[in-house]
Amino acid sequence: MPEPAVLPPSATARAGRASAAVLAPALALALLPALLAAPARAEETAAPSVRCQVTDPRLAELSGLVDVGERMLAIPDGGDQVSVAVLDGGCQVVDVTTAPLDPYDPEDLGVGADGTVWLADTGDNNATRATVALIALRPDGGTALYRLTYPDGPHDAEALLVAPDGTPYIVTKEVLGASHVYRPAAPLVDGGTVALADVGTVTFTLTGTPGGPVGRAGQLLVTGGAVARDGSRIALRTYTDAYVWPLAGSDVPAALAGEPVRVALPDAPQGEAVSFTADGGALLVAGEGLPGDVTLVPVPAGTAAPATPASTAAGPSGLLDGGDDGTPPLAAGLLAATVATLLVWLAGRLRRRRSAGQPPAA
Repeated sequence: MPEPAVLPPSATARAGRASAAVLAPALALALLPALLAAPARAEETAAPSVRCQVTDPRLAELSGLVDVGERMLAIPDGGDQVSVAVLDGGCQVVDVTTAPLDPYDPEDLGVGADGTVWLADTGDNNATRATVALIALRPDGGTALYRLTYPDGPHDAEALLVAPDGTPYIVTKEVLGASHVYRPAAPLVDGGTVALADVGTVTFTLTGTPGGPVGRAGQLLVTGGAVARDGSRIALRTYTDAYVWPLAGSDVPAALAGEPVRVALPDAPQGEAVSFTADGGALLVAGEGLPGDVTLVPVPAGTAAPATPASTAAGPSGLLDGGDDGTPPLAAGLLAATVATLLVWLAGRLRRRRSAGQPPAA
């Protein structure tokens, strides 16, 4: 029998509904700092272009992507065994690598400098998991399972950053836009459990970029991460935008503390994957749904966005100005946070029920 990647505690539907109802007012208040902050200024880039379309039903819920040159690696969200698809330049599946491990909710993919493929089994829509996991597929065919615990309770996370020195960083998906950055606090132990350390926070703000399944709240939710092959830059994406930081050495927390370049992404129903191209000159983004575009998004030449002048930062009067639909952005953000909380909870419930009803893989 495959070893389960995590051991989530049981949670009743009644408890989940109560949590969502209790959290909504608190989320609305806690969202204020994110709404008051000015978003990173978007940089002008060349127009995005579709590289190819994913049509294979095994990748209907594509959540992680890495460009490795003439091929791309991709993982689906879910399943009862580790599965990494190898895609050609036309997005056709030419090979699948599997491992006898039963993941709970794999969300992102990374490749280390030594060729190890890392899967982040960190999805937790209901915030109930006692442990999350990193799964390593080594070039020699070996596998390893590393369980991890958060120091402050469960989080949902969909972004993995594998630093050039091999250190994995997990970036959480927060409805309020304040994503935590965690790394292992001790050497990883195959089959064992290691604590994570909170090493920073990245705050995302409303940008106005359309896209995603949860309205404006999608502009705050981190759904994927990437490290350039040459180690020069890192990226995080939300449902609507990508953020790029320069990286010096392997100090990911220091990089994320800087000012990013923001790139508005093409409107997509549920964009979750991001990768630098093999030459580091652009991003590739993709997501759930078939047919699903793998889109090439050029990255600006600069690696840091200019600081937003104080005179243009959002002030009291700006919070009352209406958006494109006439809704004040403050009210829209509060509503978005509440709606997103409920939608994320419902999505988690549906996903777990659907997974439970699937027959074992052949």
